Amino acid sequence: MDTAMIERAALVALLRRPHTSWSETGLDIQENGSARAVLDRAVGRSDTLFPDAESVSDLIDAAAAEIASWQAEGIGVNAFFDATYPAQLLGVREMPPLLFSRGDLRVRDRAVAVVGSRRASDDGLRIARAVATTLAGRGVTVVSGLASGIDTAAHLAALEAGGRTVAVIGTGIRRYYPAENRRLQDHIADVGLLISQFWPDAPPSRQSFPMRNAIMSGYAVATVVVEAGETSGARIQARLALQHGRPVVLTSQVMRCGWARTFADNPGVYVVHGTAQLVEAVDDILSYQPTDAGLETFPDFALH
Repeated sequence: MDTAMIERAALVALLRRPHTSWSETGLDIQENGSARAVLDRAVGRSDTLFPDAESVSDLIDAAAAEIASWQAEGIGVNAFFDATYPAQLLGVREMPPLLFSRGDLRVRDRAVAVVGSRRASDDGLRIARAVATTLAGRGVTVVSGLASGIDTAAHLAALEAGGRTVAVIGTGIRRYYPAENRRLQDHIADVGLLISQFWPDAPPSRQSFPMRNAIMSGYAVATVVVEAGETSGARIQARLALQHGRPVVLTSQVMRCGWARTFADNPGVYVVHGTAQLVEAVDDILSYQPTDAGLETFPDFALH
């Protein structure tokens, strides 16, 4: 087993341990420079009430077998220290140390998130389709969450325009949610990209969808919120995007909500009225020149 495989297997073994914090594990590995070293330390502790019965080698072998079984199904298993890991997620506080994928995973992907309500209005659906079509025509990847309503409209419009779309899902990558998007999910995996930060068989949960929104925000250079009520996940994503230093575009549809009017005065927020203004705002955001690392740079308006 080569060093890269040992490190990836050690990470899986660490994350499989009960009551493990994924974020703290990622930080621990970054500080130590090795997942194997962190696993050695965790398993080697003798001061616990129930010491580990398995050796580090056993845990790594079991994790490596699990990774091989996922990969045999066409599931990509990407650790944050792998060369395949999306570069734009590396600087995000909520960065998942392990990312599962199906499809064309790119280290650098010029992408904009288009999100909104599951119970979308006809106007909201029209706007979502228009912006996704425009983005696809400019060679920009359309990112969304595969939910009903705005998300589905954005994915479908990008595909119909011949563009690339990425679905960030709130379940394990073997799961289908919502059930009516099963065919769409498989199609996106075939021609675009499907990613998940959860174990492949993980069911949907109340916590998983806000976590999914954080990854969508981090993956994209900006977030367009088409429609979103006071309790919508898209509202969560708008807040996270500002924390990540990503611009947010709010349509006149969403400005009917109190939360959006509160957000409107923040630096980095574009308020647009009509599709033409929305396209102008997106073009303005995309006009920023990439850095030498290949990522977009934006004014320092992140909220700390």
